[in-house]
Amino acid sequence: MNDTNLSGQEKLLSFITVFEIVALVVVLAIYLLLVAKLLRSIASTLAEVAWGARAVERQLRASRSNIRQVNAALTDIAQVAPGVVRMADDFAVMRGRS
Repeated sequence: MNDTNLSGQEKLLSFITVFEIVALVVVLAIYLLLVAKLLRSIASTLAEVAWGARAVERQLRASRSNIRQVNAALTDIAQVAPGVVRMADDFAVMRGRS
């Protein structure tokens, strides 16, 4: 038998080997496409999460100034409330005498 002439069995083994390699490459390509699709989906979800986090951050920045205003108003109320209570008591006493 000459080295350049392949027997039928050797040709079959060569064909099967090439077929297996091609099949492996195709399967790997399919899985790679699936992974890429999942990564795009994850990236999209992360973009939405980042957008939401920025929105929350903006709202919290606005809340800081609002909290200061509310604290100032409550401080004013706390300072004025005892005087209002005294005035209400005085009014009730005066009304009770009439």
